[in-house]
Amino acid sequence: MALRLSTGAKTGLVGTRGLRDMFYGGKINIYTGGQPTTADLAETGSLLATITVASGAISTAGLTFGTAAEGLLPKSADVWSGTCVAGVAGYFRLYGTLGTTGLMGSSGTAGTGIRIDGNVGVSGSDLVLSNTTLAGGATVTIDSFTLEVPAA
Repeated sequence: MALRLSTGAKTGLVGTRGLRDMFYGGKINIYTGGQPTTADLAETGSLLATITVASGAISTAGLTFGTAAEGLLPKSADVWSGTCVAGVAGYFRLYGTLGTTGLMGSSGTAGTGIRIDGNVGVSGSDLVLSNTTLAGGATVTIDSFTLEVPAA
């Protein structure tokens, strides 16, 4: 597994914010290629899909999470999906609330952005998809997704 937290996400965790608070209402972007060496760096590769609730607009369909327990934060029962452009998924970036620029979820190199990166695969990855080869115009759905606080 290769989850990488941005400086902003780490600061939020040790401050007054939790994972659910920071990422509730956010989005996941799926990209081609390898993930950046840190979540503070700009995105690399091509954007293949933006995942929201039921493929909706981020302003009204940001991602929702279930109830946290035992260090795990699962996705909600909502359908998490997005429309694809053709390509092979390599990594994802989870953006904070509304996925906008500024403190919450900013892209690029701003150290205050609330982001988590992880790898994508068909098994044993941070984000498991049924197929990493995405077809243009198809819908990709994330059936299972859990953020886990690492063991001490």
